[in-house]
Amino acid sequence: MTYTTRDIQARLAALGYDPGPIDGLDGLKTRAAIAEALKARNVKRVEELFHTSGLHRIILHWTAGADGLIELERQHYHLIIDREGRTHAGALKPEANANCLDGSYAAHTRALNTGSIGVALDAMADAKHSPFEPGKYPITQVQVQALVETVADLCETYQIPVSPYSVLTHAEVQPTLGVKQRSKWDIAWLPDMALPGEPVEVGDKLRSLFTAAGL
Repeated sequence: MTYTTRDIQARLAALGYDPGPIDGLDGLKTRAAIAEALKARNVKRVEELFHTSGLHRIILHWTAGADGLIELERQHYHLIIDREGRTHAGALKPEANANCLDGSYAAHTRALNTGSIGVALDAMADAKHSPFEPGKYPITQVQVQALVETVADLCETYQIPVSPYSVLTHAEVQPTLGVKQRSKWDIAWLPDMALPGEPVEVGDKLRSLFTAAGL
């Protein structure tokens, strides 16, 4: 499995090592963090810092859809949680995104699909960011609880640390990993919020729930 410098930096940060900015540049600080991680974990190759599946990141979305899954949603996400809290499998398993070169993968995040599991809440059709309007199909609390359980299970299965660098919302991708997206604000609002919040703050709130569920 081949990993980009950005992937390696994000993995190092998720594991608790400091590679410097997540910028895709193979600088001295990144190399020092690699050496530190290899020594601390008693492994010889960078690839051994990753799960054998090649999956190392979970990106959280909403579908911007109404009730009822459609085939387009199943093609784009590995797991989809409806507003009743039921989890549905997408058309492809997460392992399809271990290597996207064959063209058969779930395309859920611009320029960041390889190694990334896409999990979506099926909700928020016709929602507007400003002035805020959740629409007729807002995220539900039971949906959030199902998301917590689903993500905690994925983190355990694929040895993905609960970290801003490895479990994050689509809205956090650009500010945290430096990969440009197209005005995405999912998931920046939850059922107990009056208005959308800052992406990283909402992401931190979700990560605290994932961490608690995994204890």
